[in-house]
Amino acid sequence: MGVLAPQESCRPVTAADLPRVAELAREAVEQLRPGRGGELWARQSARHEPFEDALVAELAAADHHLVVGTLDDIVMGYGVARVQELRDGGLLGVVSDLYTDPGCREVGIGELMMQALVDWCAELGCFGVDSVALPGDRHTKNFFESFGLVARAIVVHRSLT
Repeated sequence: MGVLAPQESCRPVTAADLPRVAELAREAVEQLRPGRGGELWARQSARHEPFEDALVAELAAADHHLVVGTLDDIVMGYGVARVQELRDGGLLGVVSDLYTDPGCREVGIGELMMQALVDWCAELGCFGVDSVALPGDRHTKNFFESFGLVARAIVVHRSLT
């Protein structure tokens, strides 16, 4: 009898998933904080405590979509997209969160979650999808490029402290 390969999948978040998603969100912020641009990103754009409150609100919001990536039905990653209405009335999809537990990377969970988020944005009529990769995070940049996301702006910063 052969050994079964681990099964990766992606599905919408349920209320029961929220404690694990909050745990993963904390890991994501702490992982990115030490990198170049990470401290300012954490202060300006990243999730803040209490993580659970924001996730509950987003789960209930029609303009947000939350997914989890699983390995053998165990939640090992999460992703969040939202729709942003632009000044001209166009809809832009924004992937604000995409994180996979480091022990489960390179097995396809991130790809499944990203595809689900992109598909949701397309279904809602978004003309494009944005996300953020911090400077020097080539792995994330390459991952997003594999989905057709390319740099469209460079934000520059000078610290005064």
